[in-house]
Amino acid sequence: MQPALPLNDVRRLARLIRRDVLVQTYAANSGHPGGPFSAADYLAVLWFRHLRIDPQNPQWRERDRFVLSNGHCSALLYSLLARRGFIPFSSLVTFRATGSPLQGHPNRLKVSGVEASTGSLGQGFPVAHGMALGAKLAKLESVRVICNLGDGELQEGIMWETAMAAAHYRTDNLLAMVDFNNAQIDGYVSDIMEVEPLADKFRSFRWRVIEANGHDYEAIESAYQQAFMPDPRPTVILFRTRMMAGAPTFENDPGWHGKPLNRDQMAVALRELGFDSDADALVERYRRGDAEA
Repeated sequence: MQPALPLNDVRRLARLIRRDVLVQTYAANSGHPGGPFSAADYLAVLWFRHLRIDPQNPQWRERDRFVLSNGHCSALLYSLLARRGFIPFSSLVTFRATGSPLQGHPNRLKVSGVEASTGSLGQGFPVAHGMALGAKLAKLESVRVICNLGDGELQEGIMWETAMAAAHYRTDNLLAMVDFNNAQIDGYVSDIMEVEPLADKFRSFRWRVIEANGHDYEAIESAYQQAFMPDPRPTVILFRTRMMAGAPTFENDPGWHGKPLNRDQMAVALRELGFDSDADALVERYRRGDAEA
């Protein structure tokens, strides 16, 4: 396992992760950039400071398990896996290509480091709860199961069945994180099917609830420090985020939930992230495997 990176290094990595997402979806002319941008900061802190995993031993029995319940954000997961050494960095440009293991929804049978095949919304959370409960029954006391949820995904009834079950079984090794960006493919969550008051809902299900700004690194780190303190309840962190955060021209627009940027839009987003704006040249650098920094 690698040592925890300083927060400033994680902040730099999150910019690169956003670039990875742009390149993957641009090269594929398909995919979902909005959610990966909103979750990039808090998941970078998790993956590079807290998650106990080993790319040299992906099936290590005592590892933490990370489940991306909102599996359409797979471009973010593939970037994290590549930058932690689970998959070749050059493979990112095969995203969604015919025959590539890096499909639009992650497949645990094809990609090292993927713990659950997800994508149909509402399925990853109950799978994660099953993993956490199984670890407790097997007396794997160090195993933590961390599950990322979309806010629109919380419109699914099975999510609340899982919340009820986790509280009933006192699955205290389960951490859920909600990417609360108020955007889904059809528009704003608050217009389509309001999920607020979300904190009160989880509290009523007897969960420990932590709320944090999902783009403030000190707040993110503090939230994880609290979440990993012992408590007999399952824990949820509600991360308040912005869709496409980091590229101001495109922020808070649900239209970017499920479509890639074109060449001109890529140039704008890359400049706003502080990178060279030639998207096609960047794709070729990724293809050669020399764009990690």
